[in-house]
Amino acid sequence: MVNETIPEEQVAVPENADPRKRRKRPGRQKDVTILHGHRVVTGPELRATFAEAPGPESHPGWFSRRLLHGIVLALLVGLVVAGLVGAWAIINGVIRFPSAVASQAPAAVCPATVFDYMPNNKISVNIYNAAGRAGLAKNVADQLKARGYNVGTVDNSTTSYTGPAMVVSGSGGQAAAFNIQRNIAGTDYFQDQRTDASVDLILAPGFSALVPPELVDNTPGKLSCPRLEQRIADNAKLPVMPTP
Repeated sequence: MVNETIPEEQVAVPENADPRKRRKRPGRQKDVTILHGHRVVTGPELRATFAEAPGPESHPGWFSRRLLHGIVLALLVGLVVAGLVGAWAIINGVIRFPSAVASQAPAAVCPATVFDYMPNNKISVNIYNAAGRAGLAKNVADQLKARGYNVGTVDNSTTSYTGPAMVVSGSGGQAAAFNIQRNIAGTDYFQDQRTDASVDLILAPGFSALVPPELVDNTPGKLSCPRLEQRIADNAKLPVMPTP
């Protein structure tokens, strides 16, 4: 309770009068808000004094501003998350951008030229075992030598290709590569940048056997590129070429 001191109204009395007996002003009403000379503060006055100031919720447009701020914050968080996900995808190769640098992989175009079947003894072939089977390259090399081929390098290699075999040559060795493809069914032709007429035969996990000599088709034809017919365009699917 808050008290306020109010000066008591003075009433003149004679000097010889008894100081304990003061005359009361006639007609004066007793003020119930005054107690012992102090003003009594009422309940409504206390509530008015300590009433809380109105919060921001009472201001016009407060909800609209809060909603707008929430939307903007959600958009910013979404952009940050999208940026992080995009960066992760680029770093891990999920998203790829075209490169201005020419690929060093063999040309992914199958020649349309029709070739005659060359004599076996005019063909030089290198044989690489990428099938993971011990002795396979030497075994195939011996069979090709028996058919009259000039066998050069016989070695192991690695590849991501899973077909029967890959036949690789430069543009000058395409006729020889056509001959090799007729002796091994289901092979895939790749062209590289070599300048001689040699051919690389890379035996892959899908290899089983040579075509029997009596069943080899020696009529004219084109090189075979099954991977292109299957529309495999991703360079990552190209084989790992052997190192001479």
